[in-house]
Amino acid sequence: MDRSSYVYMLASGLNGTLYVGVTSDLVKRVWQHREGLAEGFTKRYRVKMLVWYEIHADIMEAIRREKQIKKWDRSWKVELIQKTNPRWRDLYADIVG
Repeated sequence: MDRSSYVYMLASGLNGTLYVGVTSDLVKRVWQHREGLAEGFTKRYRVKMLVWYEIHADIMEAIRREKQIKKWDRSWKVELIQKTNPRWRDLYADIVG
């Protein structure tokens, strides 16, 4: 069974700390970050707002894209967010329906 995969960016707030991740279950993973159940960076720096994501048909493609974005300068990541979400609105409500 084919399953969509997601590359996503979380932020601590407008122009705040950024986190790039990959998952096959975006709703569940973002919920884990929001609830502080994901140990590590996002919990420590309170990075909880979903500000950008893209869908991939293949998990390996998504992982490659995540690694690519993680290497980018912060300004490129900010530009990617601003293209589709200029107000840095939390997109979580959009994905939970």
